[in-house]
Amino acid sequence: MNSSLRIHIAIIVFGLLVAVVGAKLIYLEVTQRDFLQDEGDARTVRMERINAHRGMILDRRGSPLAVSSPVVSLWANPSELPEEAAALAQLAEGLGVSVERFQEKMNRAKDRNFVYLRRHARPQKADAILNLGLSGVYSEKEYHRFYPSGEVTAHVVGFTDIDDSGQEGLELSYENWLSGQEGKKKVLKNLYGEVVRDIMPVTEAIPGKDLHLSIDQRLQFLAYRELKSAIYQYKALSGSFVLLDVSNGEVLAMVNQPSYNPNNRVRLDLASIRNRSVTDVFEPGSTVKPFTVAVALQSPQFSAESVIDTSPGFMTVGDATIRDPKNQGLLDLGGVLAYSSQVGISRLALQLNEYDIWDLFRRVGFGQASGVGYPGESSGFLPNRRRWKEIERVTFAYGYGLTVTPLQLASAYMTIASGGIKRDVTLLNSGSTLGERILPEAVARQLLVMLGRVVSEGTGKRAAVDTYAVAGKTGTARKIGKNGYDDSRHIAFFAGIAPLDQPRFVGVVIINEPKTSRVGGGAIAAPIFSRVMSNVLRLLNVPPTNTREAV
Repeated sequence: MNSSLRIHIAIIVFGLLVAVVGAKLIYLEVTQRDFLQDEGDARTVRMERINAHRGMILDRRGSPLAVSSPVVSLWANPSELPEEAAALAQLAEGLGVSVERFQEKMNRAKDRNFVYLRRHARPQKADAILNLGLSGVYSEKEYHRFYPSGEVTAHVVGFTDIDDSGQEGLELSYENWLSGQEGKKKVLKNLYGEVVRDIMPVTEAIPGKDLHLSIDQRLQFLAYRELKSAIYQYKALSGSFVLLDVSNGEVLAMVNQPSYNPNNRVRLDLASIRNRSVTDVFEPGSTVKPFTVAVALQSPQFSAESVIDTSPGFMTVGDATIRDPKNQGLLDLGGVLAYSSQVGISRLALQLNEYDIWDLFRRVGFGQASGVGYPGESSGFLPNRRRWKEIERVTFAYGYGLTVTPLQLASAYMTIASGGIKRDVTLLNSGSTLGERILPEAVARQLLVMLGRVVSEGTGKRAAVDTYAVAGKTGTARKIGKNGYDDSRHIAFFAGIAPLDQPRFVGVVIINEPKTSRVGGGAIAAPIFSRVMSNVLRLLNVPPTNTREAV
């Protein structure tokens, strides 16, 4: 075969091949176009999540208590990572781990196509790793929660987990409000899985809504500072301070010790997480005596001038002996409160209907959750006996046999301070001036005058505030041990109202197991109330009353 014939045959064969290929391309374009397009997209077009920005938590003045900042999370497909030791060494060094540890982690995840390398890395550090240009390493934009006030507001705000979901406190209570809704978008990726460009949003991310609290960060810090100092000074196990706005039930400050730093939870003690102001209960002791007196003031046989004979300073009820520190003699009802006479309140209680006392305790909020909406809130315990022994009647009247939280006690005193109107307490900046009348206004006013005497002449003298008249009640309760009440373990508390003439604030202080020679509420808790309330009144420009006399 000559050369020209061979060339001719080659041209014919080539033409036939071109025709076949062209026909195949036309066939695929006409009949298989949609199928091929979908298959191509499946290998290059991906659906990616758009994380929603979590709403901020702000105090009543707009100061941030919880904010979300953008971070980058790095992840890898182990099967796509380079095999070269040098490349893996670079990646491990960028992540701050040893090569051996990194390879061990990748070997464990070899059957997976997704494994996190580093969560919530700073953008600069993430970019340094991504700029290595290693195959199989990818990034995702996320948000990291930061708490500017640290442990000062930790118990109120709570915290989120690494996935930005609420785990404690208001972060958990208002998860749906704060979290928003994540979106989706189509992106085009190259052979190495890197995003080449965004194609189109499928579902827009809806950011979370901000949460405005009733907490005033300035007052929160004042209470936190004084409480922490007191816990250290008295070597106490724990403590709480709650400050309420009388006009609308808003919580202005709520602090506990021990506390924790929500920004660094590496060595977190679980016992320090709980918000003791709403989760821990205690027998309130003498702080409930004003409510027993309130029942007497509403009965026909007693008035504010009624006198109780407490001589000789003790009395026997059943097999028990009730004692005062000393014989107080004749005391009017205000004197019974001022000197916290156990004998006086016991003799008063035995002349009252025990169910009337129980009912008032219930109506001021004991034995029921406050409705503040905090996770894990305790309702306390209010016994409801069919028949009451005499010893149960008297001990109940002065605060044993029931349990309350610090917030419940503060709420009850707010009813007295507001002229007998009970308002719901709230942690949001949306308090209501509406409420339910629990006590006649005249009775509430008489109680205020009596509680003023507690500070001016009685057991609460150390709660006094210079240039302001304040009111309140001390309390000291023994804790229950293995063999009944333990005389060596106490809870000291003070529930106070300020100013006396036009009440604006209620503050409750709880100190659990002070290790000092003096353990009473007047010696331990009252001075804390005085220091905090003094700063609160001045910071908020409340005019001085210039007298401690009740008006």
